[in-house]
Amino acid sequence: MPYHIDLATIPIDSYREKLRTAYLPPSRKTIRERLEERFDLFEKMGVTNVKELFNLLKKKGKVAELTKLECFKGDYLTILLRELNSMLPKPNKISEFKGISQEAIKKLEAIGFTNTLKLYPRILTPKARIELSETTGIPYNHILELAKLTDLSRIRWVGATFARMLYDLGIDSLEKAANVNPETLHQQLNELNAKANYFKGHIGLNDIRIFVQIAGEVPVKVEF
Repeated sequence: MPYHIDLATIPIDSYREKLRTAYLPPSRKTIRERLEERFDLFEKMGVTNVKELFNLLKKKGKVAELTKLECFKGDYLTILLRELNSMLPKPNKISEFKGISQEAIKKLEAIGFTNTLKLYPRILTPKARIELSETTGIPYNHILELAKLTDLSRIRWVGATFARMLYDLGIDSLEKAANVNPETLHQQLNELNAKANYFKGHIGLNDIRIFVQIAGEVPVKVEF
């Protein structure tokens, strides 16, 4: 059960349609330009799914060759690769989660579990979590908390601080994040931030709507 979305399960046509309406940061909106023409070329090259596209764009030699084509001139392929990379979020470090004891962090790091990607296979089921608790001596409720923070960390753009905020609000699993009311969550997050001062600034409602949408795209794998 992979930590990230399995890019091989996303057909190239489905991804093209998703890009038409998906949220894109301002610096990446150029991806929508000449969408049909560019993705038709990818298909003619034999690209059938997003993983194949990702692997293609990681080949510097191939990218240099494609950039010679009028259709791909400029930095389009570089920007598209950045967007694909964002579908595979970097894991959060266990040590960056507020509220986790230093003792628990050290015990996990001692056996190689330094981040959520490495911890993920050991928290997928209640049985696996019990075994991890018994192996490390970390109380089960602490392991369960880390399991929920790990699950939330699988969502794109969810760092350790945001995962903690969600957890503290009871949005403690991927499934709950995908089904929460954006307006309600938006209000709760800003109220929590005003009290606890997690970070400066204000969370926008549109950001939360995007978050809920993206959460719904990540397969539910962890059993609670």
